[in-house]
Amino acid sequence: MGEKFCVACRIVAMRRVLEPVDASNMEEDMRKIVVSAFISLDGVMQAPGGPDEDPTGGFEHGGWIWPLFDETMNEALDALFAQPFDLLLGRKTYDIFAAYWPHEGDGSIGSAFNRARKYVATGKPDMALDWHNSRTLGADVVEALRRLKQEDGPMLLTQGSADFLQTLFRHGLVDELYMWVFPLVLGRGKTLFRDGAMPQTMKLIRSVASGSGIVLNQYRPDGPVVTGSFASREPSEAELERRRKLT
Repeated sequence: MGEKFCVACRIVAMRRVLEPVDASNMEEDMRKIVVSAFISLDGVMQAPGGPDEDPTGGFEHGGWIWPLFDETMNEALDALFAQPFDLLLGRKTYDIFAAYWPHEGDGSIGSAFNRARKYVATGKPDMALDWHNSRTLGADVVEALRRLKQEDGPMLLTQGSADFLQTLFRHGLVDELYMWVFPLVLGRGKTLFRDGAMPQTMKLIRSVASGSGIVLNQYRPDGPVVTGSFASREPSEAELERRRKLT
């Protein structure tokens, strides 16, 4: 009885994490770009779903989320995808999804993805996209995203798209970040954050752990990075010499 009660508590907590967040502190009528990413403890997000998903660069651990995925995670994802959304995808992730989800039946996630409008970032803005309700973002991806954020519509939700995410981070376009952190280290692979991301602080909105050790953290940008120092006011001669050696 106690174990079942604890599982139920975790599921309820996960649902609360994924409730729509009050956007009163954001610009009125702006759509939100929401990044949702499965990552390892060392920040890798490559090929979480299977070994053939993305083995580029010699990545050998495709499918790393499968052993840890539990009912709490299923409930949390269902809650996320139950909200109205359009998809924002990089071209490689679009290709992965377009080859899978239209052929996967009528499950809740598949139905939501097939129904959603898909916006695709690609270096070939005139390329034909076969998956239903798909269109490219055009030649100027950043400007297209800024226009979309000003329009009426549901949240703009990313999935995967590690390379495309760097454009979002570099231009400060992300309004919310869901980091699904899995308790493992992968050592190599495409990462969520790379050089060039806009420096900023992030406010933790909610944090919940599943029974298998996955931690879902929900963040919102919270202003510029503020720095300080624990050093004494008057550095020692040894410290000054250490600094000189760094330059």
